[in-house]
Amino acid sequence: MKRNWLTMREIPAIERLLGVALNQPDLGSFSRELIVDKLRAVVNEARDKIRQDQLIDISADSLVDSVKNELTALGSCSLRKVVNATGVVLHTNLGRAPLGKRAIGMVNEMMSGYSTLEYSVATGERGSRYAHVVDKLCALTGAEDAIIVNNNAAAVLLVLSVLAKDREVIVSRGQLVEIGGSFRIPDVLKQSGARLVEVGTTNKTHLSDFQQAITEQTAVILKVHTSNYRIVGFTAQPEDKALVALAHQNGIPLVEDLGSGTFRKIKVNGWQEPTVSECLAAGIDIVTFSGDKLLGAGQAGIIAGKKQYIERMKKHPLMRALRIDKLSLAALAGTLIDYLLGRGLDIPVQRMLNRPADELREQANELADLLQPLAAYGWRIEVVPLLSQAGGGTLPEVEFESFGVSIVTPKHSAAFVEEALRTHCIPIIVRIQAARVLLDVRCLAAEDMAIIETACTRVAKGVMP
Repeated sequence: MKRNWLTMREIPAIERLLGVALNQPDLGSFSRELIVDKLRAVVNEARDKIRQDQLIDISADSLVDSVKNELTALGSCSLRKVVNATGVVLHTNLGRAPLGKRAIGMVNEMMSGYSTLEYSVATGERGSRYAHVVDKLCALTGAEDAIIVNNNAAAVLLVLSVLAKDREVIVSRGQLVEIGGSFRIPDVLKQSGARLVEVGTTNKTHLSDFQQAITEQTAVILKVHTSNYRIVGFTAQPEDKALVALAHQNGIPLVEDLGSGTFRKIKVNGWQEPTVSECLAAGIDIVTFSGDKLLGAGQAGIIAGKKQYIERMKKHPLMRALRIDKLSLAALAGTLIDYLLGRGLDIPVQRMLNRPADELREQANELADLLQPLAAYGWRIEVVPLLSQAGGGTLPEVEFESFGVSIVTPKHSAAFVEEALRTHCIPIIVRIQAARVLLDVRCLAAEDMAIIETACTRVAKGVMP
């Protein structure tokens, strides 16, 4: 105990540590108050370690270095650009859909000053933020009206809160999905105040199951599109038109959570993704879908359908809590304009999903040529066929033929190279398969090629980040 007491006395005083810290050029931008707070925290941590008989360097330089490292981290942003060489187009961890040039331009314009977010130039009075995109959404989908919130989970929550609070919602057992991050449809439904009524079985639900479950307490029939999973084999779900007819005969709205909504037809390897307009044309009253998945815009939850229901949602108190912000709204507006002008392939997600094999092979060859000089360091560079995925909880089990580059090095494992590329100043995210580093070119922009060349050259030469 005596040894620890004497060691604690040897911890430099805060004033002495502050004097050392203020002489550090790296700390000159931080306030004196913040530096003092961090110094006190470091000193308290040192005391705790001494009490636990842990070895610790309590020199002034060491303690100040700890504060400098923490403040340097606070003063930088870990949210930054990465190169996506995984081949997963809508990589949730990498921010899902990258924006097109028109959307980026509109976001930049909204960031640089004030805007007409909720102002009508025509009348000089307050306007609606949704007016900037509603007409565009209706023209693209055939909806009577639309409204936008911050994501699709919020869209489902708002719809059920408005239409089904304290009443029953009928859902097929085969559609009680987990959206992601343990976020489940039954949880959203419960939060809305509605009561879940499950019908059918995991693999088969018939129209009669819905019919028998309808009571005076039924407020909504909810259909959940299997956007992130498949049930195959001995399966059955009612056709949309039959379910629409049943709902309308009983005066009940039919709502579909489409998840990853698309405006363009996508048919790959036997899987066909329904478009928003097809769902609405079938008579579904309300459709909800994401903005940052197959649509290719920023994060948003879009609610489209019958005006009589949308009008009620606009007046609900949750709307203010869930509403979309101006930057996401600008990104959505720019993306919708591309669709309206027939420029769908200007939207990165649509372009990436529709890249032809010859184009991908050519780009893989270009990348291999750039990396070929690394053969002098023993690197084996090879163009290989790969399989890409849409990702983001879309197009389940669908794989796209792609091409990429395989890297094998004599001195380092694939895990070592993967980490080195991941911790590059511009992180490069790759795949590892069969002890090889794989760079799928499907999502690579032209400027990404030089970034990869520079990073791999540094790794080969042993110049680590």
